[in-house]
Amino acid sequence: MDAANLLRLVSLAAIWGGSFLFMRIGVPAFGPAALICLRMGIAAVFLWLVCRALGQARLERGQWKHFLFIGLFNSALPFTLFAYAAQSLSASLLSIMNSTSPIFGTFIAALWLRTPVSREALLGQALGIGGVCVIVGGSLTTGAAISLVPLGAALLAASCYGIAGSYTRWAKVSLEPLTLAHGSLWAATLLLVPLVLALPIRQAPSPLQWGAVSALGVVCTGAAFLLYFRLIRDCGPTRALSVTFLIPVFGVLWGALFLGESVGLATLAGGALVLLGTALTNGLLKLGRTGAPAPAPTAPR
Repeated sequence: MDAANLLRLVSLAAIWGGSFLFMRIGVPAFGPAALICLRMGIAAVFLWLVCRALGQARLERGQWKHFLFIGLFNSALPFTLFAYAAQSLSASLLSIMNSTSPIFGTFIAALWLRTPVSREALLGQALGIGGVCVIVGGSLTTGAAISLVPLGAALLAASCYGIAGSYTRWAKVSLEPLTLAHGSLWAATLLLVPLVLALPIRQAPSPLQWGAVSALGVVCTGAAFLLYFRLIRDCGPTRALSVTFLIPVFGVLWGALFLGESVGLATLAGGALVLLGTALTNGLLKLGRTGAPAPAPTAPR
């Protein structure tokens, strides 16, 4: 990886790590549903402008079944679950839970697609589960208030990415990545509109909160997708997915710098186990001779 792509990788990790910070800022006023619907809508408009500039703005009618499924499981559902969890969990903890997505992706692909699972992937899944247990156990020991419901929502959100990734292989979706991102964001926005009508904005957002939702849409979703697809094109999917390891670093950093979040030893130790498990699951760490490599999930957040 050359210096330019390394800079893109670090920038992408910083942007996606910041998404949890912006969710923590925006969710008290907007609520989970409105926050994510606005995020999806702003990102969809941003990518529409990019696609229009590139001459790729047209979306074919026959593609919408793919857009709806991927929009639900790769954007609308996981982002809303993370926003719900952000009401009580720290940005650092959310970023660590997000990094479990490749572990879920391997497990779901094994069940759905009968993809062989290597011994590294099995060990990685065990370490990832162990890391989550260390985080939860540490919070109970120290008396910190971590509710299991939002924690479960964050883990369920991470698993949604694995469902979307397996679907693209099962359905043999052959769309260009930019087209798929553009169409699925419009679909995600439409899917969230009924939920927003049922759960409207809670209170008048402050300028800071409007800035947070704008940053989520333009920077953390629209621009981040462009960076991610550029990395896939230049470096391949495996190296692009190494961003998964850097996201918690920036999630913890931004939470500590801007929200004053404290990070306990249990969170650090559990996060290290989760990242080690992710490395083994992705095939970036080897124990020796292995079976088939684990399939790459869709873009992490």
